[in-house]
Amino acid sequence: RHLATLPTLRADGTPHVVPVAFTWDADAGVLRITTNRASVKARNARLPGAGGGAPRAAVCQVDGGRWLTLEGTIEVVEDEDEVADAVARYARRYRPLDHNPERVVLRLTPDKVMASTYMA
Repeated sequence: RHLATLPTLRADGTPHVVPVAFTWDADAGVLRITTNRASVKARNARLPGAGGGAPRAAVCQVDGGRWLTLEGTIEVVEDEDEVADAVARYARRYRPLDHNPERVVLRLTPDKVMASTYMA
């Protein structure tokens, strides 16, 4: 499993960091994380960002000396088609998920990419 960390900001500005599984949609240029509607990360993704703008987050993955961070805006998506697509992508990358009517998608649209230059 290729897990990553997802830091989001609480209302008081402190970070909430959790491990997440994610999928990358190259065609749409977005990263998706499935979660429960009431999760802390989903609640944080609904908060306004700095200066009232869109909330921001980052997904960070480390594998030995290699690492990748995708940073950008994050939003909660409840559209049934997008949730179903995210669940299907997750099943292909990780494993099938049980049905969960409370599932939503956190969609991160990166505008900053940072990575190591380590080559194995």
